[in-house]
Parts: sequence; C-alpha cells; structure tokens
Amino acid sequence: MPAPYACTPAHSRGRRVDEPGSAHRSCFQRDRDRIIHCSAFRRLKHKTQVFVEHEGDFYRTRLTHSIEVAQVARTISNTLGLDTDLTEAVALAHDLGHTPFGHTGEDALDALMQPYGGFDHNAQTLRIVTSLERHYAEFDGLNLTWDTLEGIAKHNGPVMGEIPYALAAYIAVDDLELHTHASAEAQVAALSDDVAYNNHDLHDGLRAGLFTEDEISELPIVGDAYAEVDATYPGLDAYRRRHEGLRRVFGVMVTDLLDVSRARIADAGAATPQEIRDLGHPVIAFSDAMWSDLKQIRQFLFTNMYRAPRVMEQRARVTEVVRALFPIYMNDPDLLPRRWQADIAEARTETDIARHVADYIAGMTDRFALEQHAKFTGTDILARAG
Repeated sequence: MPAPYACTPAHSRGRRVDEPGSAHRSCFQRDRDRIIHCSAFRRLKHKTQVFVEHEGDFYRTRLTHSIEVAQVARTISNTLGLDTDLTEAVALAHDLGHTPFGHTGEDALDALMQPYGGFDHNAQTLRIVTSLERHYAEFDGLNLTWDTLEGIAKHNGPVMGEIPYALAAYIAVDDLELHTHASAEAQVAALSDDVAYNNHDLHDGLRAGLFTEDEISELPIVGDAYAEVDATYPGLDAYRRRHEGLRRVFGVMVTDLLDVSRARIADAGAATPQEIRDLGHPVIAFSDAMWSDLKQIRQFLFTNMYRAPRVMEQRARVTEVVRALFPIYMNDPDLLPRRWQADIAEARTETDIARHVADYIAGMTDRFALEQHAKFTGTDILARAG
C-alpha cells in the first residue's frame, strides 16, 4: 500500500497531450521508460562526470551516475512507501541537460549565453523532455506527466528569484508551481544524487590516484567505515578493503536519510502529496550532523579532486573547446545538421538562434565536441596538451 502522502498514478495531473492509458504500465512507469529510451539518455554514456570521457573506462560517466542515483532513489522511495516509478523517472532524468565536459562545459556555455538569457542544465533537462526529443508523431518531447515534469524542474527545492530562461519559457504554457517544494518522490531523487556522488567520487578519486586511503580515512564517516572493515576483515587486500569501506559509507548516508525523513514525515502529518508540497520545507533530509560530515567530505573532494591540478588542466582545455564552437555555429548556422538548420530558419531573433546553437552544443558528447573542434580548428586539443 502506498503511503497517503505518496503520488499515485490514479491521481496524476496528466499529460499536456492526452494519450490512451497503457494496459500494462502506469503513467509513471511510461515516463521512466520514455526517459530510458530517449536519445539524450543514451548520450549520457559519453558525457563527463568528473573525468573527461576518454580518460578511462572505469570512471563514472553521466549515464552510470544517473543509474546509481536511480538505484538509491528507488530503494529509499520504496522504504518510505512512495511511488518508486515516479522517483526513478526523476532520478534518471535529472542530468539529461548536462553539456559535454560536465559542469566545466556548463560554465563555459552559460558565460557565452549571458547575452541571451544564460544556460542552466536543470532547465535544459526540461527543454529536452518537452521539446527537443522529437520521435513521436503527435507531440514534441516525451509528453511526460505533470508530476514528473514538476520533479525535474524543482527536485532541488522551489525555484525562486530569477528563473532560468528555458524554464521560464516552459512555465508560460504549463504552470509547474515553482514556488512550492516538489513531491516527496522528487525530493528523494535530489538527495539520492548527493548520496551517489559523495560515494562514487571518493572511489573515482582513489582510482585516479588523486588521494589515498590514508587521506580519506581522516574524513568523518569514512574513517569509521574503514576501521570497521579492518576489525572485521584484518589483512583484507586493498581493492576489497576499498569496496567494503565505501559501501559502508554508502549505507551510513542512506540510513541517516531514511531515519530523518521518517521522523520529518511523521511530524508533518501530511495526508496528501499536495500537503507535502505546501509544507514550506522539505520532508526528505539528512540530519544536521550528517550534513556537517558531508560538507567536510565535499570540501575534501573540491580541493583534492574537482580542483586538482590534473583536473584543472583538463578543464581549461575543454573550456576552450566550447568557447570555440559557439561562435563558429553562430556565425555560420549552415554548419549545423539539417534538422537544426530548419529550426534556425524559423528563428525570429538572435536569441532564438543562440538558444538553438546552445541546444546543439549542450547535446554533444565529450568525444563529438572534441571531434567537431578538431574539424573546425584543425587542432587536436588533447594531443596538443600532451
């Protein structure tokens, strides 16, 4: 039985374009499946998480990260009596709008797009699933339910102040109630992202040699996890020790999140999904102590991984790629594929053209962006750097 505060397919707010229901899947299952089968989801396979895609097959990509987030989210959602399909749909979609080269590419594209309203990867995700995916006969986008679109738009909380350009354009035709919190399902997806990346970035950083087991053993949560492994399995080989240690870190985060969220939900006394939205605060949360510990872990990762000299050198190179491609396409849109030329032919303003160019660049994989840069500039930026 779903919890009373859970979203349910029977009470979904529906789709912008009416469709017959499925005999075999709920509306939220169909949302999840459409996300998995869309082109943007497949492209995540070759998009950066932290390391540029060519650097190794063992590091997380946006695709493997999204799958890990969905796994965590589904477990938490099921335990709390929420709709697991809606939770998983939001989790799987949350990074669809990322550019090549991760946050580095986003920063570069956002700077280039400042005269045209800027660029935000979360708003771009909404643009992808409502417009840019064009496979269905009767509509652009994936025609996802309102509930999933709401979760995509505001899983990190209400959107206040200046609304990103792409998001503002969509809510002009479909109100996603940006002033409220999202459903509990979407809140689970958001914090599952924190659980996943705090764990797997430690793993990837160790594999990359950016820091050592001894160094992370000084961190909260991590040190206790490794101590437990050493006490239980003395003399365990390094790779198994690492796995056993980090899986315990994973478990501590999930347990804290579940314990705190159960208590907050009980205190809220919410009897419907809308009451969850209208509370004015999230019900899915870590404890204050866990947030403090995670802040220390994130600061360690920021200093020793995200801003490590090796990573920063790569960031500078790939920033150059995005900065070079944008004016090339703006100055000569005929270089774009035919479908994109057709969109630009209908553009009325320079901003419209820039949005289409940004859409195209944002959709590139790491490798395709590098290939296009080499094609137009005659420079293999990675070989030059070596």
